Amino acid sequence: MRKHQQSSRVIALAGNPNVGKSTVFNGLTGLRQHTGNWTGKTVDTAWGVCKRTELPLCLVDLPGTYSLLSHSPEEEVARDFLCFGGADGVIALCDATCLGRSLNLVLQILELTPHVILCVNLMDEAAKTGIRVSTEVLSDLLGVNVVGISARSAKDLSHLAEACERTCAEPPTPTATEYPAPIEDGIRLISEALASVNCQGLPRRWLALRLLEGSCANVLQRLELDPAAGSDLGAAVDKAWERLTAAGYTREGLSETIVSTLMQRAVSVAREATEGTEHRRDLRRQRLDRILTSRTWGYLTMLALLTLVFYLTVRLSNLPSAWLSALFRRGEPLLLELLSRMHAPPWLGDLLVTGVYRTVGWVISVMLPPTAIFFPLFTLLEDVGYLPRVAYNLDRPFCRCNACGKQALTLCMGFGCNAVGVMGCRIIDSKRERLLAILTNAFVPCNGKFSALIALITLFFVGSSEGLVGDLLAALILTALLALCLLMTLAATKLLSVTLLRGQPSSFTLELPPYRRPQVGRVILHSLLNRTLFVLGRAVAVAAPAGLVLWLMGNLTVDGMSLLRHCAAFLDPIGAWMGMDGVILAAFLLGLPANETVIPIMLMVYQSQNGLTEAASTAALGEVLLANGWSWVTALCVILFFLFHWPCSTTLITVKKETKSLPLTLLAAVLPTVFGVLCCLLVSAIL
Repeated sequence: MRKHQQSSRVIALAGNPNVGKSTVFNGLTGLRQHTGNWTGKTVDTAWGVCKRTELPLCLVDLPGTYSLLSHSPEEEVARDFLCFGGADGVIALCDATCLGRSLNLVLQILELTPHVILCVNLMDEAAKTGIRVSTEVLSDLLGVNVVGISARSAKDLSHLAEACERTCAEPPTPTATEYPAPIEDGIRLISEALASVNCQGLPRRWLALRLLEGSCANVLQRLELDPAAGSDLGAAVDKAWERLTAAGYTREGLSETIVSTLMQRAVSVAREATEGTEHRRDLRRQRLDRILTSRTWGYLTMLALLTLVFYLTVRLSNLPSAWLSALFRRGEPLLLELLSRMHAPPWLGDLLVTGVYRTVGWVISVMLPPTAIFFPLFTLLEDVGYLPRVAYNLDRPFCRCNACGKQALTLCMGFGCNAVGVMGCRIIDSKRERLLAILTNAFVPCNGKFSALIALITLFFVGSSEGLVGDLLAALILTALLALCLLMTLAATKLLSVTLLRGQPSSFTLELPPYRRPQVGRVILHSLLNRTLFVLGRAVAVAAPAGLVLWLMGNLTVDGMSLLRHCAAFLDPIGAWMGMDGVILAAFLLGLPANETVIPIMLMVYQSQNGLTEAASTAALGEVLLANGWSWVTALCVILFFLFHWPCSTTLITVKKETKSLPLTLLAAVLPTVFGVLCCLLVSAIL
């Protein structure tokens, strides 16, 4: 990998998930990369330049990992960059509040390269809990430069940059980890055989250990290190194993001994370098975790918080939605007048304004306010450290479906946008479990469906309850529907895991981070810029051509009836079979680009308009629906089909990109639709 600049030094930033790597990276480079308070947030490497030193530092933020010795994508990316990425130095980041666990990875990095700066982050949080970490003692024990920081302090980050410069100029000599005598003897034998091999700068001691274990095959293959029978290297490995076998070691036992030796040294070093222990704060965290991760209160708390988030979304989004809608309505005559002055033909003005502009305006006014409220609230739960507890609670049911608990994290992402949830499935290591998460992500409704769901719930199931009581009741019903979505997600996952994607769940490490005070300003800024505008931009991009198609179907006639009416009439028998009508099914089909347009398309057809139609109020919407034969059973079927039908076009495109398979993309569309059709048939038959 080439350096960012010929005159810069490449510094890799490595560490466990949730130790503040991305915060340090952003602070040193000035980039606004998102820092999430849960495990597995960083999957790919990120680049940035730090200009705090005489020579610029080209920083590479590696994926968070607990080890360099396993086979997950995160560990392979981090290990391969440290081996072959051309790094001049490595910032090994540790968490001062749990030093022993963090040092395990640091010791593995020290076996790969001596150019290490040990950065102990969260020194301020450790001090609050009564923990004092001595950087001098750590430096003496490990033989490397150690810097203690609080990642939000600019002064501390400047000290860290200076330490990087010193380490690159004068590399230290780290203290090696000593393994039991039979292993050290094997390392010596293989290292001697490697003396005549081009190891491309990698330490012979580290390579000898990997050859003994038979691990890190991709690294050994790249170096063309094949201990074949008859070669000097093969003879050395065979001789080493003869002695290890005589000493009672097996291959599995050797790996366990190497891991345990590293962990024991990490704990020993941390014990010598640390004074004090957590008392009151740790006790509070344990008590809180006993509630939030219990089998009873954990689920109840999860449902209560979800209800609160949706209540606030419902309560606070109505007024700004009305303002935006009114603003876009005022723009229509102005645009028509402008086009008239430009001598545009009337049909073109009608197409652009009634078709494209009105559709885009509807999507923005309906989608922007709830999205701008929902995403910050959801991100606050992420920032405070609660979402990993949700994943922990949902790990049990997902494992019973032969899936991975990390699917719970991608499911949470899907509430904001299913396309984002599908991309988030990259954090799942197993290909089979990743496909399970991708194919079932659309079983949770994205934010684009909430406005329609809330409107139908309010009209047909909240009744005469208004104000605070009505909004709370709507939020409770919506939460109950989302609980149904979770059950359906588990059912679909189980179905796939015993048919097309058979297999057993894999194990993974999920760290429960400490509870932290959320950075409200940063959370709001990130949510609005990175999430809300991303989702809104995606919706607008597909809403514009959708508006064009809708206008054409509403204005082109055959036998005196619009194409849209012909489509609705054709679908009417199927709609009636499902407890709905053809207009509703046509609206769902034409709403493929953006779910926000489904209700307006229904109104457009019901009222025989040539463009998307907005009801003056929720009550006016109810009058139109009731006049066209709707009942509470119809509304229930529509709600269920809203929850379970094909994903939007953006999500399907994302599925295609992630799976690189057209059949799997079609399955992602068909699977929730089958569940939705069955639910509608069941309700229609019973009621």
